[in-house]
Amino acid sequence: MDTSRLTRIDETSWQIDPSGAMRVPGIIYGDETLIRAMDDKVAEQTANVASLPGIVKGVYVMPDAHWGYGFPIGGVAAFDPDEGGVVSAGGVGFDVSCGVRTLLTGLTVPEVRRVQERLADALMSSIPAGVGSHSGITLQGREMDAMLRGGAAWAVEQGWGRTEDLQRIEERGRMEGADPDCVSERAKKRQRREMGTLGSGNHYLEVQAVETLYDPDTAAVLGLAEGDVVVTIHCGSRGLGHQIGTEFLRDMLPAAAEAGIHLPDRELACAPIHSPIGERYLGAMRSAINCALANRQILGEFAREVFARFFPDHPLDLLYDVSHNTCKVETHTVDGRPRRLFVHRKGATRAFGPAHADLPEALCGVGQPVLIGGSMGTGSHILVGTGAGDKAFSSACHGAGRAMSRRAALKQWRGRQVVDELAERGILIRSPSLRGVAEEAPGAYKDVDQVVIAAERAGLARRVAHLRPLICVKG
Repeated sequence: MDTSRLTRIDETSWQIDPSGAMRVPGIIYGDETLIRAMDDKVAEQTANVASLPGIVKGVYVMPDAHWGYGFPIGGVAAFDPDEGGVVSAGGVGFDVSCGVRTLLTGLTVPEVRRVQERLADALMSSIPAGVGSHSGITLQGREMDAMLRGGAAWAVEQGWGRTEDLQRIEERGRMEGADPDCVSERAKKRQRREMGTLGSGNHYLEVQAVETLYDPDTAAVLGLAEGDVVVTIHCGSRGLGHQIGTEFLRDMLPAAAEAGIHLPDRELACAPIHSPIGERYLGAMRSAINCALANRQILGEFAREVFARFFPDHPLDLLYDVSHNTCKVETHTVDGRPRRLFVHRKGATRAFGPAHADLPEALCGVGQPVLIGGSMGTGSHILVGTGAGDKAFSSACHGAGRAMSRRAALKQWRGRQVVDELAERGILIRSPSLRGVAEEAPGAYKDVDQVVIAAERAGLARRVAHLRPLICVKG
């Protein structure tokens, strides 16, 4: 990115000053190396988002940002419905409520190493992964609608998981305001056999070792100790969410024109929050959030069943489950007064600070866990929100962020090469697609450690632990 177009605020904050149609500034977080490595398209998309009606305070871009569809991936923007604010399908993304769930095993690395090969094979055979993957669960009609209304709470009622899991999930496992009648039959059909599946792309289930603690006291509250093993799942709403995004992006184009909204980019298709299509999208998008929450809940239970075969005395307690492709109604302080806003986070994680009303009692003293997935072989991080100044509407980064396209990665790596190199480092990869492994090679992503350090220095969240992968099941 050309930094001459930016005003540097401090070591990790850069501003795009309002110009042209921009209503608010754009704020990009990252050290100078990360900023220079970002495509100029990130700045262009940030400025475009800043021109939308009803936008409040600024457009915020996380250190892992790269250009996406309409909104930059890593972008955060909030809109006031009482000031003509809009909702944008591109501001949520196609994989609605894609997110991360981490479970505590109570095991140590040596215990897992003794069965690592067999455990990897068992997880691969029990966790449906890859393009078009299906599970043994089939939903249609009333059952599908019940899932879309109930989310993870519905999954627990069906026997996948425990009631206490719900306290450790955003929205207590169920997003209010979901309306399955706003979801097309085609979207429901695509999801009919996809519950309890990882899908493809950068989605995965990893068995990870807690390698480094940056804040031992907070780690203890979260149930983490050095040398412990955890299980992390990264996936979303699968075909249903993608279909919802596709349909509403198409339908929002004429809706924006009818509302007199000038779009600097067709990919920014949006609609007024207080409009029939805006309300329909919210009903459908919230249904997709519930779909993703239910999907991760089921996958978590599948993982528990596999671990129970090897370690029957270790039940896998849920640490937390958080999404990073959503639009949610939240109250934030702007210009000294609380305002009810529709906060879009696309490739960005909610990061509420200590004592926030939406946190379970056990976490109120430390803040919301922020689960940051890396790439295969590079490790992941657990942070907690600080709530400092309600920065970026209490948001943080969501991962490493791509440094190159999947096509470019395929030209540079072979899947077998990646699998073999990681095996030499003690990391076992299981995937139905060697092409998919090459596309997600560690070198195709930014340095996740650098991203997380930048997020911490910017005051977005605080580091707690670094996780090293032992097993990765991916699509």
